[in-house]
Amino acid sequence: MSEEQAGSIGRAIERRLNHEPVHRILGEREFYGLPLWLSAGTLEPRPDTEILVDTIIPYLRDLAKTEGNLHILDVGTGTGAICLALLSECPEASGIGSDISTDALETARSNAERNGLQDRFTTIRSSWFENIRGTFHAIVSNPPYIASSIIHDLAPEVTKFDPAAALDGGSDGLDAYKAIAKDAARFVRPNGVVGLEIGYDQRNDVTAIFEAQGFKCLKSVRDYGQNDRVLVFSPA
Repeated sequence: MSEEQAGSIGRAIERRLNHEPVHRILGEREFYGLPLWLSAGTLEPRPDTEILVDTIIPYLRDLAKTEGNLHILDVGTGTGAICLALLSECPEASGIGSDISTDALETARSNAERNGLQDRFTTIRSSWFENIRGTFHAIVSNPPYIASSIIHDLAPEVTKFDPAAALDGGSDGLDAYKAIAKDAARFVRPNGVVGLEIGYDQRNDVTAIFEAQGFKCLKSVRDYGQNDRVLVFSPA
């Protein structure tokens, strides 16, 4: 082992001892079979989020039979993980990844290029639907859903290295869902779906928020720990 290699290993060990996650140290993580770059402005994709992808794919494939080309919007795209995974599985689809973070958008674009999806993926800087135009067959999101008061109780691997904006869901953890539900009906097509990752105890609250805006819940899916994790809605 060279001196340079030994130094690199030593620095990596120091970073891990400081609670930095292994994939942050490596600078990348695989999601749904796609290698993705990470950055300071992006949440590290988790395996549970792959359940959202698994859940939405059948809806997209059914829509493709009648609609042909599909359009997807990933709200708060971060690394681009959700949208890029859907595009990789649905060649009929194109997608937009929106985010308020310019760092995240740059990372998402790099990940699209890395996986050969850049021709079907674009990014828009937007706070929720503020700068979005058009309608979509699927709107997907893994929004911030942790109540502000409990963020400090999370593991240091999360609190020190995941961006706060990707975690903090406001006083009750539901701010993002209220924002998405408020305007989603204007952007989802009549036969389209809205797919969301949720916190383990938020199924009833998020369902009520969307039903109050005229949506109906099509499906609720649990994660690998048998916690509620994904909801799918359609216009009522």
